[in-house]
Amino acid sequence: MTSAPLAARLDIPSGPLFFPVTAYGPDGSVDLDAYRTHVRDGVAAGAAAVFACCGTGEFHALTPEEFEQCVRVAVEAAEGRVPVVAGAGYGTALAVRYARLARAAGADGLLAMPPYLVVAAQEGLLRHYRELAAATTLPVIVYQRDNAVFTPRTVVELARTDGIIGLKDGLGDLDLMQRIVSAVRTEAPGDFLYFNGLPTAEQTQLAYRALGVTLYSSAVFCFAPEVALAFHRALRTGDDGLVERLLDGFYRPFVELRAAGRGYAVSLVKAGVRLRGLDVGEVRPPLHEPAEEHVKQLAELIERGHALLEETK
Repeated sequence: MTSAPLAARLDIPSGPLFFPVTAYGPDGSVDLDAYRTHVRDGVAAGAAAVFACCGTGEFHALTPEEFEQCVRVAVEAAEGRVPVVAGAGYGTALAVRYARLARAAGADGLLAMPPYLVVAAQEGLLRHYRELAAATTLPVIVYQRDNAVFTPRTVVELARTDGIIGLKDGLGDLDLMQRIVSAVRTEAPGDFLYFNGLPTAEQTQLAYRALGVTLYSSAVFCFAPEVALAFHRALRTGDDGLVERLLDGFYRPFVELRAAGRGYAVSLVKAGVRLRGLDVGEVRPPLHEPAEEHVKQLAELIERGHALLEETK
């Protein structure tokens, strides 16, 4: 755990937010050595933060014991250079348990994922996240997606809640996001953070940036950090030409390839990490491995992405 407040460290978008995959060995158990290497490499490459054991890290497939081990290793690998945020989810009691495990492992904050399965009313969702925030000293980022979609009024109340520092949007409703940002700005002014959390967030980041959302997760950073960093830098410096070339030549084709199979937002990313030379194993059920042809297309696409960067030199 680092001493600086998490919100202050995240508010400076020095690079993409890194969501490492969780490494498994040949027997299916967690491979902590490979995971340590993966996290360390990402931090060295220029990640602004590590989000351990979240969606891309197969939070759903980890036991509490494995979760704590992985968060602890991520904290050790980061060496205080960037903050480490851990996932927390399921029902309120289990989310609190994961929060305590994350705290014990040295995490700097939590990404609170949607409650398991149930479709709850706004009152219930608000109570869930407030109880989680009250049960931990770790700052909480709430993840909007699937069965956890909020009205602007609810987000205002979240922003007023001690310990809740931001909202990560995985829904993609820009009209709703604009109303949320406006409502919080006028009714709960402060340093509330917003994150673009859509799969392959680069594809939509131009639109999110227009709303004032500069922070985003990058699955591509897991297996092609050079491309992800170049895109992030181009956005920050206003290099619209490079942004468009990477969107047209790399990100749009990658999004289309990702859409070729269910669960590819995780399994295709993991295949990309293996293509880079680090054996992080396969995904755990119920996810499945991408088709061989799709992995081949991914390898070609990674080469194309690097070639686009060479053309700009």
